[in-house]
Amino acid sequence: QVQLVESGGGLVQAGGSLKLSCAASGGFLSLYAMGWFRQAPGKEREFVAGRLSSGSNTWYAESVEGRFTIARDRAGNTMFLQMNSLEPEDSAVYYCAAKRIKSSTWSDWGQGTQVTVSS
Repeated sequence: QVQLVESGGGLVQAGGSLKLSCAASGGFLSLYAMGWFRQAPGKEREFVAGRLSSGSNTWYAESVEGRFTIARDRAGNTMFLQMNSLEPEDSAVYYCAAKRIKSSTWSDWGQGTQVTVSS
């Protein structure tokens, strides 16, 4: 099991930027994929971005492609989500998640961090 702790959320004006962090511990992280999800009030949780803990493959939701970037530190223990050109529609609780590479289920989740984008 992987423990995940997010940080970096906050309030920002439309067009601004925020950088979220996710500190991961436990498990053999090289065997995991990491991702960011978000959930706005009254909506289902949706995938935002993901990547393997090792390697460089990344993938994004169409709604954030070109504005958000998922990255990790060299050790692979911390994952980041750089969010640029933020829009009010990006307001949500953002969650960090992890899953075994060969699994289809995101098994480990952080507690979430609030991102609010004002118009």
